Amino acid sequence: MSKFKAVVFDWAGTMIDFGSFAPMGVFVKAFETFGITASIAQARAPMGKPKWDHIRSMMDDPDIAAQWADKYGAAPTDADVDKVYEVFVPMNEDVVADFADLVPGANDVIKNLRSRGIKIGSTTGYTRSIMERVLPRAAEQGYEPDNLICADDLPEGRPGPLGMYQCFVDLVAYPPSAVIKVDDTEPGIAEGVAAGCLTVGLALSGNYAGKTPEELAALPDAEVEAIRLHATAKLKEAGADYVIDTVADLPALLEQLEAA
Repeated sequence: MSKFKAVVFDWAGTMIDFGSFAPMGVFVKAFETFGITASIAQARAPMGKPKWDHIRSMMDDPDIAAQWADKYGAAPTDADVDKVYEVFVPMNEDVVADFADLVPGANDVIKNLRSRGIKIGSTTGYTRSIMERVLPRAAEQGYEPDNLICADDLPEGRPGPLGMYQCFVDLVAYPPSAVIKVDDTEPGIAEGVAAGCLTVGLALSGNYAGKTPEELAALPDAEVEAIRLHATAKLKEAGADYVIDTVADLPALLEQLEAA
């Protein structure tokens, strides 16, 4: 019998959307509608946070804040974040299903966990309305986790622990040390750390790499290693206990953890 009762996965960059592409262009386009130029790098920087908080973080970027002040005569306020968020959410709803392919190996991981009697939880920085577009696409591919906690389901999102606490209740999985959180972003790892879980970061399938599997395969080994080292450092700083390349590597890590 496994010493772990549940694994809670993030979605984009973890189980679906290798490279975490769905939100990137939408953040840029949402700011464009207000006459503000944002780069993909600026859009990726806060990845993993609830989307309102993500936009607030982008607004706090000195370059974006300066553009906003030049155009509108004052630094961006929370009310301004509300305006961008109202534009962003429907835009993201429209495109997210196009980026919902499972990460290679994800289904094998789920079968492995199910065979061990381990429950499958999920949390996300996406809103419930965005995830309603994702869930049918994931189910078509065979991925149906036992629960889903969205960014707008609870009074506070990542990096706080409430989403994980709700997973404990939904999955009837406790103590926290018996639950593993798997994520590709700092806020997602921090969510697991705050809840007292063992945390596993993903270096190559998510936001830090920002590459498709084909793009990664075309890179020289040294370049892939540089991406891996950068992502690993960021995830470890956030508190990750372990860092692997993608979820496909989780069963091997789990064998090590079970044997320890």
